[in-house]
This record gives sequence, structure tokens and C-alpha cells, in this order.
Amino acid sequence: MKTNNQVEVFIFKNTPEKGILFLLLKRIPKKGGFWQPITGNIQEGETFEKAAYREIQEETGISNVLRLIDTGYSFDFFDDNRWQHERVFGAETEERVPVALSHEHTEFKWVTKEEALNEYLKWPGNKEGLRKLCEILGI
Repeated sequence: MKTNNQVEVFIFKNTPEKGILFLLLKRIPKKGGFWQPITGNIQEGETFEKAAYREIQEETGISNVLRLIDTGYSFDFFDDNRWQHERVFGAETEERVPVALSHEHTEFKWVTKEEALNEYLKWPGNKEGLRKLCEILGI
């Protein structure tokens, strides 16, 4: 059963050519058609961290997370006729990781911090979450 808590996870990888890149997913048109990181509800009895790993697997098929970073940033928003609390994480993966999208998304892109902030991310909470992760990563 869903709770009013959610996770947001920015998957990232370090590449020799472009440095750190972030994975963004495009939601299906029925769900808004916008770009975002991984997001999902926490189930009853599940920790934020366990939900982050589960959502990564469900939405991208990625199972090899090198490290999970709690950014310490969270925010509240109103959606689906209720208030929800979302905590933001970063998850590092290998450079050449395959991505298998779930039915919730139509496409994915690996983008730089600047591209994510200036071209793709729509919501202020997503943008601030990425900024907090980038502070931790030193970029």
C-alpha cells in the first residue's frame, strides 16, 4: 500500500568525455510528458532507502548501484489529491549501464547538470534536489 512519502533519485555516472551525467526520464503523455528523475511512492513498512533501490530497478532496470547518497534535501507538494513528502537521493552507477524503461516513461537521456537544470527539469523541487546532489559531488 502507498504512503504519502516519496523518493526522488538522480542516477548518475562519471564519463571520461563529459564528466558526470545524470539520467532523466520522460513521463508518458497521460502523466504529463515532462522530464524528471526517478520518483515513486514508499510502500508501507519500507524505508526511504529501500524504496530508492526498488524504484531504480522498476523504472530503469538498473540493479548495479555503486553508492546511494542521501542529499539531506526533501520537499512537500500536492498531487493526486493529497500532500506528499519527497526525499532526494543520488545513485551512482557504472559508465556503460543499460537502461530498460518501465511503462511509466517514453524515453531517457543522459545529460549534464547544466542541461538538466536549464533544458529538461520542470519542477523547482527537482531542480533544487539536483543542486544539492551536485554540491555533495563537488560539481
